[in-house]
Amino acid sequence: MDYDFCNVDGAKRLKQRIEEFWRERGYNVDVKLIEAGFVAAMRSARTDVRSDMVNGFPTRREDANERSRPSMRGLVGAA
Repeated sequence: MDYDFCNVDGAKRLKQRIEEFWRERGYNVDVKLIEAGFVAAMRSARTDVRSDMVNGFPTRREDANERSRPSMRGLVGAA
C-alpha cells in the first residue's frame, strides 16, 4: 500500500478505511477531511484527516444508562 495520504484522493481512501474498520467493530467514528492548502515546506497542497477519536480509539455513542469505553480485547493484531 503506497498511497499518499496527504493528497485529496489518499485522504478520502484513509477516511473510508478508518470508518469501515471501526464500523465493523460496532463503533461510530466521525472523520473529516480538512483542506490545508499549499504548504511551503511540503511544496504541495495538503489534506488533513481529523477524527473524534481519543488516543486512537473511538467512543461509543452512549445510552443514558450505559457508559462504555472501547476495549482493547479483540483488537490485538486486527489491522
